[in-house]
This record gives sequence, C-alpha cells and structure tokens, in this order.
Amino acid sequence: MATLLRKIGLIRLHDRDTEDPKHHHQGSLKGTKGNQKNSNTKHCNTSNETNNILSTPEIKARRFDVSGKDKPAAKPDKPSKDAREKQQTGGGSVMPPPAANRQHCTQVRTRRLMKELQEIRRLGDSFITVELADDNLFDWNVKLHQVDKDSALWQDMKETNTEYILLNVTFPDNFPFSPPFMRVLTPRLENGYVLDGGAICMELLTPRGWSSAYTVEAVMRQFAASLVKGQGRICRKAGKSKKAFSRKEAEATFKSLVKTHEKYGWVSPPVSDG
Repeated sequence: MATLLRKIGLIRLHDRDTEDPKHHHQGSLKGTKGNQKNSNTKHCNTSNETNNILSTPEIKARRFDVSGKDKPAAKPDKPSKDAREKQQTGGGSVMPPPAANRQHCTQVRTRRLMKELQEIRRLGDSFITVELADDNLFDWNVKLHQVDKDSALWQDMKETNTEYILLNVTFPDNFPFSPPFMRVLTPRLENGYVLDGGAICMELLTPRGWSSAYTVEAVMRQFAASLVKGQGRICRKAGKSKKAFSRKEAEATFKSLVKTHEKYGWVSPPVSDG
C-alpha cells in the first residue's frame, strides 16, 4: 500500500515537473493583465463620470464658493513711500494752508470790489455815490440820493433839506460769498425796516438770503424799496433826531433780528420786491 502511494506521488510530481513553465507563467500574466485592464477601465470610467459630474454649473459654482471661503481676504495695498511723503508734506489734491486760503480770498474780494467801484463811477448815476472810508477798499460810505418820489420819505428829505441817506457798508474776508454788513449812519430814520443802531432788516443781507451775484447797486435799490414799503420816515423828534447811530448797537441788533427771523420766518419784503 505504501509502495502504491509513493508511486502515485512520483507520477504527480513528474506531471508537475514536465508541465511547461512558460505556459503557466503566461497564463498567470494574462489573468493579472486582464484583471488590471478591467480595473483600469473601471477606474477611468469612474474618473470620467466624476469629471462629468463636477463639470456641471451647479457643482462648479459650489466649488468656487468653497474655494473662495478658504482663501483669506486680500489685504489692502499699503501706500508707497512717495505717497506717504506727499500726504505728510501736503502734496497732491489737498486744501491749501490757511494763509494761502486767506490770500486767495483777499484777491477775489479785491478784484470784485474794484470792478464794482469802477462800474458805479463810470455810470455816474445820481442814484448812489461811493466814497472809501479812510481809503479802505473794504469799507464804503454809500450815499443814497433817491427814493420813490411819491413816498412820504422823499417828502421828508425835501422838507429837511436832506440830500442823501448815508450808509456804511463793510465787506468780510470771504466776500462776495458772504454778505456785507450794512447800516444807516444819517439821518436817523424810523420804520422802513431800520432798527436800533441803524441796523437794516433785510433777508438778502443774511447768509441765508445772500447770493454772490448781488452787486452793491442792486442791494441799495432793494434797500430803497424796503424803506418806502416799510413807511420809513426821517425822525423829527427833539433830542432823538440828533442821536447818532452806533455800530456796536447795530451789530447787536442785527444778530438778534436774524435769530428771531430764523425761528419765526421773515416778514420783511422778499428779495423779489423792489
């Protein structure tokens, strides 16, 4: 029995030893390659399917949003050294220093007043005449020679031999963009929107009612109209008629009336009158 089993084992070993090893090796390689090919095919198909899915607009947008969230916010560019030096030294489009600004305002005011003064003198109108107070271009004494000849004020001027109504007009640094300060000097008037100290109640003499387009002549014509409309008269009361108007009192009165009118509105003649 043992001898039979050993013979059978020798036959199996002989068959295995006589089998072509190349054939066995190629078969195993074919099997391996086939498996790899199938695996690779499946893998490629899977990657193509994945790319197709990711190429849809919804997924693209989602990927963009996610990638945007992960990225840190871009920091603003720091100004260059030259830009910082310009900012510190006043280079570029910045406001001029106060001294240069004042000089510019003075030049604008001077040109405007010289032009108006020359125009008034060129016309030689009998309506108003202008004299400089102490040769100061920014301080005018204006003589109003005429008002409405049908008015009681004109009749008062004839009866009292008053040739003109004298006013003082001072121009601020930022004229013509701010209104001048105007007050009556002589004679002493009552009503006609002329108040204590010779202050004049007219909206166009306030920052709210002023326009840089107004000329001194236009302002004087408006004042002449408001005198008549407000029934202005020359004061003839004993003692009071000789009391001179005060600039300090006029300034205080004007400030007070401006505050009052800003709160309750203006009742003096509108700018369009006259």
